[in-house]
Amino acid sequence: MLKRVLAAPDPGRARLRFAARAVLGIGLAAVVCGLAGHSLPGAVTGGLAALLALFTVADATVRGQAVTTALLPAVGVPVLAVAAELHDHPVARDLAFLAVVGAGVYARRWGPRGHSLGVFAFMTFFVAQFLHATPGQLPELYTAVLLSVLSAAAVRFGLWCYERRLPPVAVPAPPAGAGLARVTTRQAVQAVAGTGFALVVGQLVSGQRWYWAVGATWWVFVNTASRGETLVRGFRRVLGTVIGIALGFLVAVPVDGAPVPTAVLVAVAVFGIFYTAAVSYTWMMFCVVSTGRVAGVAGLGRVFADQARPTWRRLMCGCGHLRQSVGGLMLTLC
Repeated sequence: MLKRVLAAPDPGRARLRFAARAVLGIGLAAVVCGLAGHSLPGAVTGGLAALLALFTVADATVRGQAVTTALLPAVGVPVLAVAAELHDHPVARDLAFLAVVGAGVYARRWGPRGHSLGVFAFMTFFVAQFLHATPGQLPELYTAVLLSVLSAAAVRFGLWCYERRLPPVAVPAPPAGAGLARVTTRQAVQAVAGTGFALVVGQLVSGQRWYWAVGATWWVFVNTASRGETLVRGFRRVLGTVIGIALGFLVAVPVDGAPVPTAVLVAVAVFGIFYTAAVSYTWMMFCVVSTGRVAGVAGLGRVFADQARPTWRRLMCGCGHLRQSVGGLMLTLC
């Protein structure tokens, strides 16, 4: 399977350039957030914003990509505000999360731009739960999102815009039908039902990290259009999670949080996310999980405190993430 990824055709080295540019853009965002004096939650939020700006924006033209990138903060900032303001109101927070899920999937009816904005909205709400964001943190988080999206845009449209030399990509026709006959409407309903069930069960399993079950269920729905695709994607997610937890620890634990080796490993894992995404969802998930494992073992402050303490705690957390990924798959299929 790994041989297939490495040997997969890469016409014009498009995947290589895509991945290399992502490392550069996310690295620049991290440096800018550091120079701005942001705390770890701000840096994490900014890094995610830069990653999504470089990964999810896929309009047919460079101009369209620039417009979508400019719209990302317009979606992310209000979602951050809602997530933080509802931090101490669990019922309202959960209902708002499900509304973001439904809107994010339904937005796919407007093509690549709707898809990008929907994913950005969901991940912004997700990271607010991960960071336990509160209203007092909002100014810093807003700034981190804006600076990181600007940094990613500077690399993508200024420093390294290789798409200008490529022909426009084909844009699929918008989904036909009305009501539940339209695939995006039907999937929005399914996504809300699946993530709602995952949210309830996730909170019963872990009152602190319930959002991982919601995230696992959401990502199984992304870029799928049938039950078969959902099943295959869910299986590949679980397989990638298993491999990522195992190998991520083997690589990250010996580093023991040393800054330079940790930064190198994170850069390699980010490169892997972008390089493998087009050919293998399993290996992309492996790289995603590995990135989290390396960052967690590095002991990066309060945010990763659960994963950064003694080794057995790290192992238990890894098993928890695997359990939640498997649970997300099973809840989706149900």
